[in-house]
Amino acid sequence: MAAADTAKKTVDQFTAASSVAFKDGVEKSLAAMNDMNAQSKKNLEAIVASATASAKGAEAMGAQAMAFSKAMFDAQVSAAKSLSGAKSLQEVVELQNAFAKSALETYMSEFGKMSETFSASMKESVKPIHERVTATVEKFQAVR
Repeated sequence: MAAADTAKKTVDQFTAASSVAFKDGVEKSLAAMNDMNAQSKKNLEAIVASATASAKGAEAMGAQAMAFSKAMFDAQVSAAKSLSGAKSLQEVVELQNAFAKSALETYMSEFGKMSETFSASMKESVKPIHERVTATVEKFQAVR
């Protein structure tokens, strides 16, 4: 009978330990799944923020390009009027040279502005993704 009691106690202890281990495993798994869901939600939010920033940047660049196109069209119309009123070939050449110089300076200035706008747009677009990557790397390093 003592052997039966010992066996029963051993089985009861094993069952209790197994139950606790199973419960702990399920709780850890659920906690890990909740953490993964939270991380996924934050990642999705970062992607949406990045896409929004990209769209705003594209909109700003489009508006800037349209304004530049309108200004250049107006400058070309003005130059054409000036050329049509020229009294000599010398005056035509001088007017054309002045227009070409002005157009090149305007283009280079606009190119610089567009580069700045593009650079700022890229920084804003990448920022949310970069923050998520950094957070994920930090999380993995903390687990090690």
